[in-house]
Amino acid sequence: MNVLKEYRFIPLEEGQDHIKIAVPESYDPFKVEEIRFRTGKDVVLEVLPDEEFAQMLQKRLSEEEITLEGEEEAKEENVDLLMVQDESPATSLVNSVIIKATTVGASDVHFEPYEDEAVVRLRLDGVLHDLLKIPISTYQSVVSRIKVLANLNVAERRVPQDGRIGVKIGGKNLDIRVSVVPTVFGERVVLRLLDKTGSLLTLDQLGLYPEDEKKVKDLASRPYGIVLVTGPTGAGKSTTLYAMILHIKDPKRNIITIEDPVEYQIKGVSQIQVNPKVGLTFASGLRAVLRQDPDVIMVGEIRDAETADIAVHAALTGHLVLSTLHTNDAPSAVTRLADMGIEPFLIASSLEGVIAQRLVRKICQHCKEPYRPSEEELRELGIEGYEGPFYRGRGCDKCLGTGYSGRIGVFEVLVLDEDLKSLITKTQDANKIRALAREKGFKTMIEDGVRKVKEGITTSNELLSAVKE
Repeated sequence: MNVLKEYRFIPLEEGQDHIKIAVPESYDPFKVEEIRFRTGKDVVLEVLPDEEFAQMLQKRLSEEEITLEGEEEAKEENVDLLMVQDESPATSLVNSVIIKATTVGASDVHFEPYEDEAVVRLRLDGVLHDLLKIPISTYQSVVSRIKVLANLNVAERRVPQDGRIGVKIGGKNLDIRVSVVPTVFGERVVLRLLDKTGSLLTLDQLGLYPEDEKKVKDLASRPYGIVLVTGPTGAGKSTTLYAMILHIKDPKRNIITIEDPVEYQIKGVSQIQVNPKVGLTFASGLRAVLRQDPDVIMVGEIRDAETADIAVHAALTGHLVLSTLHTNDAPSAVTRLADMGIEPFLIASSLEGVIAQRLVRKICQHCKEPYRPSEEELRELGIEGYEGPFYRGRGCDKCLGTGYSGRIGVFEVLVLDEDLKSLITKTQDANKIRALAREKGFKTMIEDGVRKVKEGITTSNELLSAVKE
């Protein structure tokens, strides 16, 4: 009998004639009697506050080995996963995987079918790690279970489907985005986990050094103009935009966002979800928002010339526009806008600043150790005459052997003054813009990252893989 999985009580110790279990304050005494009857032993209780018990239970469940045997049995469910007794093997496996992913702080869960087996992988700090393997014969049961939870068509296996699951884990509300795509060997499923109860990061939690944080706060507080955050997919651009909005949020200001998708709800901010099926694109949404008397507009991404053109004109007519672009560094944002057909004098008039960023993994504090960097390592980072140590993580239980735990941003913040704006009207060459900016004290992402490497926040390998120059 598995007291943990069957009854959702935590076994503490077991002797010849007794079993000691931890239970929440709201425990069911009939369940305790059932355990007494089934084991034939005295049951000693340790009663814990519900919240403390939920945290302990989540930790213990996440440590349990995840197994699957048997077929799937669909069941309606929108309750706390920690309190669901395991009835069907597929239900048990899906619940266990979600609990494990939440406990270790994974952002995504991948279910990938191949010829002879299916693999479940978790994305931790931006890197995928194998969790377990499922026999291909029972994999479809797991997919069906996920589809039932996400209200998708279980019978349809030929076309991609998207849905969402709302669950609770230990009182935490979790919003799970579900994407199902047919492959040669079956349907591939990716779950994106969004913790709705988790608080958004503020500007001082992103990893900005004080001088850059001050620049970003100044940019966010401008009365009008465009401020862009640039970087590849998964670089944390949306998190930075949300942090800027939290900094300037005020009942006296009308702040409206257009996003795809709306990842986090912010109280006091009107948020619009893009829906191309009904003609609600970034461009059409932005046009509509301008008729809503906004002070600040956040546009999830400037994807095309039309959106760029409307954003520029919104900035010129007294609105602060916050948005993102896909460019490698801050000066390249000017070139990108010019490529989209925006006139140089309009870019110079409207663009106030650009923040470029990447995410790097932080060294695990539990297994961090110093080492002497090689000459080649220092040369790759462009460092000369450095005598101090670098740091790395050995790998331990706390970081699942990776040597890393959590992530932090590396940034470059380009604020456009009159000289830079004047240069932009003459040339949109990123190299020339960078050269002038550096004369004025502009620090590149690699310089920001090197400072974090020297301080033992991240490793040189991690920085070089994130910021390739």
